[in-house]
Amino acid sequence: MKNNIYTNNLKTFFKVVILLFIVLPSLGVAQTDTTRTDSLVVLTIDSFISKDALESKVKYKATDSIRFDMKSQQVFLFGESEIYYEDIELKAEEIESDLDSNVVTARGKQDSTGKYFGEPIFKQATKEFNAHEIKYNFNTKKGLITDVKTQEGGGYIHGNKIYKNPDNILYIKNGKYTTCNLAEPHYHFGATKLKVIPNDKIITGPADLFIENAPTPFAIPFGFFPNSNKQRSGIVIPEPGESAQYGFFMLNGGYYLYVNEHLDAQLTGDFYSKGSWGAKFNSNYKDRYHFNGNVNLSYSVFKNSEKEFPDFSERKDFFFRWRHNQDPKARPNSVFSANVNFGTTTNFTNNFNSTSNDYLSSTANSSISYTKRFGNSPFTLNLNASHSQNNLTKLITVRLPDIALNMARIYPLKRKNTVGSQRFYEKIGFGYAMSARNEVTALDSLFNINEPQYLTEKFKNGMRHNIPINTSLKVFKYFSLTPSFNYSEIWYLKTINKNWSDTSNSVYTDTINGFARGNSYNMSANLTTKVFGMYSFKSKNIKALRHVITPSVGLSYVPENNSGLRSYTDSSNTTYDYSIFQDGIYGTSNTVEAGLLNFGLLQNFEMKVRNRKDTINPISKITLIDNLGLTTNYNMLADSFNWSNISLTARTSIFKKINLNFNSTIDPYALDTNGTRVNKSHYSQEGGLGRLTNANLAASFSLRSKTSHKKEKESKFATEEELAYINSNLDDYIDFDIPWTLNIGYNVNYSKPQFEDSKRVIQTLNFSGDVSLTKKWKVGFSSGYDFQNHKYTYTTINIYRDLHCWEMSMQWVPIGFRQSYTFTIKVKSSILQDLKLTRRNIPSVF
Repeated sequence: MKNNIYTNNLKTFFKVVILLFIVLPSLGVAQTDTTRTDSLVVLTIDSFISKDALESKVKYKATDSIRFDMKSQQVFLFGESEIYYEDIELKAEEIESDLDSNVVTARGKQDSTGKYFGEPIFKQATKEFNAHEIKYNFNTKKGLITDVKTQEGGGYIHGNKIYKNPDNILYIKNGKYTTCNLAEPHYHFGATKLKVIPNDKIITGPADLFIENAPTPFAIPFGFFPNSNKQRSGIVIPEPGESAQYGFFMLNGGYYLYVNEHLDAQLTGDFYSKGSWGAKFNSNYKDRYHFNGNVNLSYSVFKNSEKEFPDFSERKDFFFRWRHNQDPKARPNSVFSANVNFGTTTNFTNNFNSTSNDYLSSTANSSISYTKRFGNSPFTLNLNASHSQNNLTKLITVRLPDIALNMARIYPLKRKNTVGSQRFYEKIGFGYAMSARNEVTALDSLFNINEPQYLTEKFKNGMRHNIPINTSLKVFKYFSLTPSFNYSEIWYLKTINKNWSDTSNSVYTDTINGFARGNSYNMSANLTTKVFGMYSFKSKNIKALRHVITPSVGLSYVPENNSGLRSYTDSSNTTYDYSIFQDGIYGTSNTVEAGLLNFGLLQNFEMKVRNRKDTINPISKITLIDNLGLTTNYNMLADSFNWSNISLTARTSIFKKINLNFNSTIDPYALDTNGTRVNKSHYSQEGGLGRLTNANLAASFSLRSKTSHKKEKESKFATEEELAYINSNLDDYIDFDIPWTLNIGYNVNYSKPQFEDSKRVIQTLNFSGDVSLTKKWKVGFSSGYDFQNHKYTYTTINIYRDLHCWEMSMQWVPIGFRQSYTFTIKVKSSILQDLKLTRRNIPSVF
């Protein structure tokens, strides 16, 4: 007993001595006058004082004063007090420290109105607690926190009392879990007990969902919330809805599986109360600096009516998507990529999981390609497999394989060591291009896996070789002369043979298996120059008008080629010519001799004006007409209709806002009274350059308000992964920094190949845009008008509301085949993004 008393007294003695040595020199700085706020005291206690002392230094800091009670061995800090110990940081208006127990107590203070200020903030490593009062033991690393708010992962924890153990596990009584960062959150899950395991999970007992502190009918018997920045596996909550045709449904419910940082998968299903169902598999994969991609497979069965009724029908749809991208730095000389979109043509018709773009798209295209560049050589090999399907005509075209071998232009006569000026023959270069293709086109119903022999017989294949030889010369100082020669060959493994049958009094065609080739060549020479014109003005604003004319004239010759040409005679001894290659994939060789004189005229108009806003470059250019072109040719060897149609194009931009594109076709020959084209010029019969047979005008107009500079700076720090995800999920991102946008497109097509009764005019108008009514409300729209059918095209109206930690969106399709609306409200946090309430209503319009 005496030994214990002696030991305690000795400990007390050492502590007092150390305090005197450390504190007394600083008493001249510390002031007991609490009216002084510019004073500062820093106290450091070393770790070698006694066995009960802390293992590391403890630093105290206060802006008002520090008071020591030697009898009770306590330290009191007043005014913006701070304590630092290892990785722990504690700040509060008032802090008490017990030197015996190493327990600190931090609390705030009330002002004259009764409002608390300087309430404790506790930080340890990356964790931070905001509380009303904090008690913490530096030795045991246990703490008791009252009225706390802390962030865990992507969520926030509120609790009346929190007990913290040495493993940093938190036990909370009467707690709240939310992803809203406000002191009074818009929503929360309320539970009497919560357990928070760092970097793992948050476990709750029975919990209720509260919105604006009002309880809702949504309750859970227990809860597991992720508490980590890493991805985790979990259940995907479905979206409820109703359709008059398919009944009540639940969409996109299933399970998300996180395998590792390179691979994940999601399996979801759609269930309808009237028997229809669907399933979808989606997987993302990524190997950084090598490749990334996505695989999506969906299958659905839609049932209409009941089996007992005569109007019962069942439709089975599937769709497969695959995206694969290779990092350019992975293998610079070889690149593999894939963009596959293949499935039934009716897949997106009534599928509620389809987007507007999928529903409106009339085609689907796929491509898988591999490109190999041979180092230190001009050769490049491309291996491709492609597919194209038309959802309207139901035609599908498959090319497998599609091979191309290309050689970049080389100059065999060029000297290795050039001395002096380059000679004309050194500019002669030639290349080589080979393509081989296997292709089939058929209705989608014929692509039957159980009967592949039918399509196999319909495949067409062939090979084509091209060897271009050309050069470019300067003549008469201002002219460029480009002579060229091109040799081409086609190779086929199948040809045709036609004969007349007197029995059936018709032509029958046989398919001949065996190798056959055809060749052709042509030569040409084109002469071009540029003519510049400038007209200056004395006006203060308009300085000059600049006109650039680019005329061209060329001569090309295509010899007659009888390669592959055959004939047959009918019963009346009339002979008909045909080509054995006419069903070939690359067509036939040239069979008609032609000597063409080509004409072209290209014009640009620009205006130089004074720019008062720019003092450095006071003169700016305005493009009046960017491209006004005219092309035609004259066949000197033809016995009639020597002139070809005249092509007239124009392109310009007005105020950098309105884009105009115009193209037309003019026939220089006249029509007789029966509407037949005759070998007489339109000018001699009717006057004028020719008949306007086709014209198209496309005008687009786009306006948008300015984006804030702050937003532009922030967007520059987005990672490649974030940008890729945003671009692939544009509908999930609403930009409120752009107050409004407006896009208008107008297209008119005129066609009149013969008389007035063949005249046809098609006009369409498309418009879309959005407007931010407030900083939290945004309304978007998209529609169009078909002037020929006097109907509005596919129309959507989108309403979005930012609810801070929640978001609300509504899409309304007021007219048309897909007339419906969808209403969704969901949490914005990524860890609770599946917590959403969706209401869909689809009227019975199908």
